Amino acid sequence: MSENKNAVEIHGCIVCAKLFNVLAVYTPNGRLVDCTVTSPGGHIVPDERRPLVACDTHTAGEIESAYKKWQSKNGKESNHE
Repeated sequence: MSENKNAVEIHGCIVCAKLFNVLAVYTPNGRLVDCTVTSPGGHIVPDERRPLVACDTHTAGEIESAYKKWQSKNGKESNHE
């Protein structure tokens, strides 16, 4: 039986690209299980496919707009609404 893998990654804010450290947990086949921001001043933007981060200082509207732009850029629509 394989175990989940922990990975420390660097991700940029989806609004302004400020960098944050993220601890992510993946299944043995590479599916994201959970993640958390380990740097101060940021939080996770929920997405099932990959860790996404936003600064705590951005408004919900800014984050939502950036998330929709990210989705369209990556060609994936989400059912989170």
